[in-house]
Amino acid sequence: MPVAASAIYFLNLRGDVLINRLYRDDVGGNMVDAFRVHIMQTKELGTCPVRQIGGCSFFYMRISNVYIVIVVSSNANVACAFKFVVEAVALFKSYFGGAFDEDAIRNNFVLIYELLDEIMDFGYPQNLSPEILKLYITQEGVRSPFSSKPTDKPVPNATLQVTGAVGWRREGLVYKKNEVFLDIVESVNLLMSSKGSVLRCDVTGKVLMKCFLSGMPDLKLGLNDKIGLEKESQLKSRPAKSGKTIELDDVTFHQCVNLTRFNSEKTVSFVPPDGEFELMKYRITEGVNLPFRVLPTIKELGRTRMEVNVKVKSVFGAKMFALGVVIKIPVPKQTAKTSFQVTSGRAKYNASIDCLVWKIRKFPGQTEPTLSAEVELISTIAEKKSWTRPPIQMEFQVPMFTASGLRVRFLKVWEKSGYNTVEWVRYITKAGSYEIRC
Repeated sequence: MPVAASAIYFLNLRGDVLINRLYRDDVGGNMVDAFRVHIMQTKELGTCPVRQIGGCSFFYMRISNVYIVIVVSSNANVACAFKFVVEAVALFKSYFGGAFDEDAIRNNFVLIYELLDEIMDFGYPQNLSPEILKLYITQEGVRSPFSSKPTDKPVPNATLQVTGAVGWRREGLVYKKNEVFLDIVESVNLLMSSKGSVLRCDVTGKVLMKCFLSGMPDLKLGLNDKIGLEKESQLKSRPAKSGKTIELDDVTFHQCVNLTRFNSEKTVSFVPPDGEFELMKYRITEGVNLPFRVLPTIKELGRTRMEVNVKVKSVFGAKMFALGVVIKIPVPKQTAKTSFQVTSGRAKYNASIDCLVWKIRKFPGQTEPTLSAEVELISTIAEKKSWTRPPIQMEFQVPMFTASGLRVRFLKVWEKSGYNTVEWVRYITKAGSYEIRC
């Protein structure tokens, strides 16, 4: 169910109403007094952003020195309400030059009332896109002296963008060179045992695009996902091509993607926004290709010495390499002295985080550098407590490698003028939570 807001209030930190708008007559104009008495004066603002008083629910959020309060009298979608608040604040900032506080509200009463009438109708959220609203609400707000100067872009045919299906892209764009940049960025989350067995593993990824295309192009993206390849083979009445396929989980798309076409053909078709945007997000839980395997051996020799041996093997191809590799190996707090031998990179002891930090600037594929360290501990009279060994942590970035195996099969650009385009595709795999027990 949508928000169905009955009223929205903007209050300062003292509880004074700066501006408000009533959308329905099912709540009284004094409902803000209940919020002020039962929530603000009892100092319960930081406990929970949703409170129910009497027959009404209050959703509130603090932005700078302003509280934004939405009052609803029915069972409403809380996530939708807070999403509305966040996007409304972004809209106000675009008009006010990046500032949103009590002074900005006091200086822009008329503009805010006009915007509140446009972005919500009878309590239901409407279009909150700054690019669209600025086409027909052309009044400029009183801008902060520290804000950047606005860049006005001429936009033809505002009515089509407001009422049509392509509200995220304006007409009349022209570029001398038509280019599309596509980045697949993945984060690997791993928990591995000291013997090298995987205890937990998944990959979260996102497809980022940057488009500099003229006109109103229609793009079609093909990936090596299993469902998409099977659907394509059915439509073309021929067997699917051999090769690795993956199963995407928890896929979410940008609003520009044609979901009807995706459900029927399993292809990602869209009219892209101009510039940079996030096309889709996904998650992989099966068939993950780990870029690194870490084999640690830590021996405690009595009360005052430890031996640490760590071998790191890069599993990706020999022609690839990882950048900015950092391995953090935990040691006890009473560490006094360390000595190292490494076959690649540099290592040092960082007392602030109680870790041996091993850094390798460029890590080639199919190599196995090792670290050997001797750790001397401070001898204490008190009975020694058993050291709970935290996991080893890794940071890295591997260009042109995907842990999920996701690949772009094709990226087609069609525009009625028939111009040529240049497509660039890049793959990057980073460490999310990459931990190895020792």
